[in-house]
Amino acid sequence: MTAKVADMRIERTRVIVLCAATILLAAAHRIPADPSGRLFFLDLRGGRVVSAATDGSDVKVLISGRTGIPDGIAIDTDAGHIYWTIMGKAAADDGMIERIDLDGGHLTTIVPAGGTFTPKQLKLDPVHRKLYWADREGMRIMRANLDGTRIETLIETGHGETDRRNPANWCVGIALDVSGGKIYWTQKGSDNGGIGSLRRANMELPSGQDASRRSDIEVLFEHLPEPIDLDLDLARRMIYWTDRGANIVSRAAMDPPPGTYLHARTDQEVLMSDLKEAIGITLAGDRMYVTDLGGTVYSARLDGSDKRTVLDGQGSLTGITFVRIAIR
Repeated sequence: MTAKVADMRIERTRVIVLCAATILLAAAHRIPADPSGRLFFLDLRGGRVVSAATDGSDVKVLISGRTGIPDGIAIDTDAGHIYWTIMGKAAADDGMIERIDLDGGHLTTIVPAGGTFTPKQLKLDPVHRKLYWADREGMRIMRANLDGTRIETLIETGHGETDRRNPANWCVGIALDVSGGKIYWTQKGSDNGGIGSLRRANMELPSGQDASRRSDIEVLFEHLPEPIDLDLDLARRMIYWTDRGANIVSRAAMDPPPGTYLHARTDQEVLMSDLKEAIGITLAGDRMYVTDLGGTVYSARLDGSDKRTVLDGQGSLTGITFVRIAIR
């Protein structure tokens, strides 16, 4: 064997070893797919409802071409339906809620145009079989039966055109503590304006009161840059939220520490940063998944560590949710 041939074989072996090491390293850093569940998210640029495994594989476009800005998404696994909100035009009062089957079939309008103003994040109460959503320019928290009947306004933060021009009244994100009987929501304020807030109230109206005059509303945080979507870790009593103004994800206790005044809360933890207009968030086991308008789905542990990109280049993403089902 000549020295030249020996050198070539050594170099070839070195390349093979390096390639194998690269593959093993990539595999070690990849998030394993959760076989019991999937992500569902919305792309407003393509009007798409998309499903994927939690490691970003097996991407399925369930429907596309929906106009009017899809924003919030919720899944009814019992009946096999996907629901999403359509914001419509901000000044037109033409928001709606649509539905398809889990396989993308049977497109149905549940709440017709004008049944809500500009609906945003959407949540499903599987116990009482209700949809809940935040209505931005409508300045409301609303709910309805899963077929769109019996639409109710539970909370109204303003009324009329003058109040509508004040973004401090705009309700955007929503989360449910069904067993605790509480609704949580964000009022985002102006773009990165530092007047956003997190609030909660009972799921049912207090006796003798109405949506615009409720004595049970608690302000949990105020002076936030621009809070958007919410999710709850009920086991640990933690609230998670995205902030489009600061481009961060934060968490804090659902219940303010005893003796803490509103303006003195110091328990907000920033978990993720440098997002591209953060919007959607969902918790799944020991991980959270976040979307931004830059078209990326991120994942991290609940303490913010091990941040990874699950998918990118997905258009312009809004709502996201996780459900424990496997779709073939």
